[in-house]
Amino acid sequence: MQAPQAGATQGWMDRLGDSSLALAMRSELWLYPLVEVVHIIGFSVLVGAVVMFDLRVLGLSKGIAVTALARHLLPWAVAALLLIVPAGLMMFSAHPHDFAGNNVFILKLCLIAAAGLNALLFHVGTYRSVEQWNTGHQAPSLARLQALVSMALWVSVILCGRLLAYT
Repeated sequence: MQAPQAGATQGWMDRLGDSSLALAMRSELWLYPLVEVVHIIGFSVLVGAVVMFDLRVLGLSKGIAVTALARHLLPWAVAALLLIVPAGLMMFSAHPHDFAGNNVFILKLCLIAAAGLNALLFHVGTYRSVEQWNTGHQAPSLARLQALVSMALWVSVILCGRLLAYT
């Protein structure tokens, strides 16, 4: 199996950058800023939900069941993703070559992937024992470490997002 050629990568990015969506994102005065605001609102809701859950895992509000908080916050996080992903793709379409060649953007995507992997490992691992530490008990050390890593990763994603405006 051959690796994709540089021309193939350039081809799809050229097509994306020449699309009617990309043209609208670049030429309509308020479209890009509006999409960016939607992206930021989505990230605020997502990171807010994640940090609230992580703080609970770290031991704040031990009277609230971890499972109840997860059931409450998960729909908010999913709704936020439904804002973030399309908005991010729309912004990417406006300048695909610029974003793809930007180290801060690439770092942001890697951090998002790491945060997703951290969440996956938490849910398929440590969270399986949640009934033992659901209410009134300290979460296991690994769960607390994953919560700290989660918060650090998401704050780093936000920092990268803001740095994109200056790189």
